[in-house]
Amino acid sequence: MEPTDEEVVRTAAEAAEGLIFSRYRRSEVDDLDVTVRFEDGVLKVDVYLNVEDDEAEQVAEEAVLAAESAVDDLFESAEE
Repeated sequence: MEPTDEEVVRTAAEAAEGLIFSRYRRSEVDDLDVTVRFEDGVLKVDVYLNVEDDEAEQVAEEAVLAAESAVDDLFESAEE
């Protein structure tokens, strides 16, 4: 059974936030916005991360990739 749209969105958001908070303490993050949309089978993930770190943009990009990977894993496990 395929995951619901809600499960897809939740999985993506949790993966993105999980990656970010594995790199930064919550107190280091000035602002974080993870927006996930899943419509007609298309996943769209946007991550805005405001921290005092030169690597913040790269970490935000990695968070998007982590979200996409988590959703891929979710669909693969649903097929088994």
